[in-house]
Formats: sequence, structure tokens, C-alpha cells
Amino acid sequence: MPILSAPSQVIFLVSLALAILALLGALVIIPVITKYAFWIAILAYVVLALGNIMKGM
Repeated sequence: MPILSAPSQVIFLVSLALAILALLGALVIIPVITKYAFWIAILAYVVLALGNIMKGM
């Protein structure tokens, strides 16, 4: 089992920005974002999870 650590502030902010972008895409029609809002939300989660797994990121 990998040892988890807190993600860096940069990784957290990137993940947060992607999550907000996905939320906006789900609520407001934005041509490219709305089509891929679900996958952008998944990407935000994956970025955050990788930031927790990889130490020093």
C-alpha cells in the first residue's frame, strides 16, 4: 500500500481549477467544456490522487 502525503499547493490548485471548470461546464453551456465536464471532473480527481500518492509533487 502506498504511503500517502499531502499534495503540494500547486497540485491542489490545479485540481481545484479543473473541478470548478467541470462544475461550470455542467451548469452553464460552454461549447467544449460542457461536452467533457464529466471527464474533466475525473481528471481533477486523478490529479489530486496522484498528488497524494507521489511524494514531493
